[in-house]
Amino acid sequence: MALRVSCQSCEIREVLLSNKPIELIDLSPKATVPVLQFATGHVLEQSLEIMCWALEQNDPFGWFNPERGTFGDMLDLIKGADGDFKYNLDHYKYSGRYENVDPLFYRTEGEKFLKLLSERLDQYNYLFGTKPSLADYAIVPFIRQFANTDRPWFDALLYRSLHKWLNNLISSEPFNAIMVKYPVWQAGDDPIIFSSDILY
Repeated sequence: MALRVSCQSCEIREVLLSNKPIELIDLSPKATVPVLQFATGHVLEQSLEIMCWALEQNDPFGWFNPERGTFGDMLDLIKGADGDFKYNLDHYKYSGRYENVDPLFYRTEGEKFLKLLSERLDQYNYLFGTKPSLADYAIVPFIRQFANTDRPWFDALLYRSLHKWLNNLISSEPFNAIMVKYPVWQAGDDPIIFSSDILY
């Protein structure tokens, strides 16, 4: 989403994490996605790093400038999502990957972060004011995953502001524009170029 709104173009390679290509592992030994490689060979390995790099090039909607709070406040909230909440999300959504894990325990732990967000959103439509910022777009993918793990349970939660926020963001242009299915990349394939306006 950040690459799109900042009008950055890149070759995009869809991979299966169950069958990671050696090219991904060579670029990034952690072998998770996303990974952004520059023509210089420099590599960014974290979603937030990629978002920040893109917005440093061009930030037409002011995602770096929250109406309330500071850039540091946004980073702190994002770290909460990418830290304890992501840990709880993984153990809730993928409980079968771990030994002796009760997914409902981690769902309950994860809900604490949902409550925190909802309390913020009771004041404004977005996490740092009346318009979306870096924090909203960095955090919403985690919340969407958590919600979709057991949608009836999530929909029954009495966090009206959180539900409205989630629905607004997943129906937004930046989100829907990037939700495109790509063929799995293999060495030798013609490049697929992602840009702000077109895939070709």
